[in-house]
Amino acid sequence: MPVSKARRREIKIGVLFLSPWLIGLGVFTAYPIIASFYFSFTHYSGLSAPRWIGMDNYVQLFSDPLFGKAIYNTIYLAIIGIPLAQVLSLMTALLLNSKVRFLSIFRTLYFLPSIVPAVAAALLWRWFLNPQFGPVNLFLETIGLPTPGWLTDPAWSKPGLILTSIWGIGGSMVIYLAGLHNIPTELYEAADLDGAGKIAKIFSITLPMLSPVILFNVVMGIINSFQSFTSVFIMTGGGPENSTLVYALSIYRNAFQFYRMGYASAMAWILLVITSVAVFIVFRFFGRYGYFGGTEQ
Repeated sequence: MPVSKARRREIKIGVLFLSPWLIGLGVFTAYPIIASFYFSFTHYSGLSAPRWIGMDNYVQLFSDPLFGKAIYNTIYLAIIGIPLAQVLSLMTALLLNSKVRFLSIFRTLYFLPSIVPAVAAALLWRWFLNPQFGPVNLFLETIGLPTPGWLTDPAWSKPGLILTSIWGIGGSMVIYLAGLHNIPTELYEAADLDGAGKIAKIFSITLPMLSPVILFNVVMGIINSFQSFTSVFIMTGGGPENSTLVYALSIYRNAFQFYRMGYASAMAWILLVITSVAVFIVFRFFGRYGYFGGTEQ
């Protein structure tokens, strides 16, 4: 069926209005993705023409001890930091979902840390965790507890980073609050009639009904954790002894300090695979045990 002249005119106008976004998508997203995939098979410094070397970058990756170290550090921070942050943000949301005085003030105070600029937050925490004059160690010393080296001790550097990440749980807390408000009160009233306690209602009603919200927060936590860069770069620079060398920082070093742009591109594509596998596992887990839209998936 032929398209009318008026319809063709509407299509042209629509494409014209979309053209700035389409050009931006092509120049700033599609082209860099395609170029990085090509560069991952080349020896490319960013200053000279790329030279095709096939799979050498990928082969070299798996023989590089720093590659394995970066993966270990990143997965360590993700496996411990993400569940801890989700539990604390959900507990905070449950507390802030109750009816108490000055509730809006408490919600604002808990949310504020999540909107502090990343650089400012990293500088602040670097001072907080200073082993000599930081407030955290001064407080621990006051109450008679050991004072760790935090960011200067390889044994405590990753726990220190996890501590700083937990400080900004306000974003996920707000999402949990929105999810809690969408749970029908009739479910809790029926549970009360059956004599269910608070703990039973959390595991039988709250958590199942929050499955989509938990899934979203966990997936976003995985993506953000695997791309963690700013706080580590400012607070530790990957030290001490590469104990905080995360994957994104390793990509940055190879690309912009060692001028191994092709090698860094290969690392970026490996990161995409790792992130995709992690997200796939999470989706499979929630698909089996989660509760979505009235039917278990």
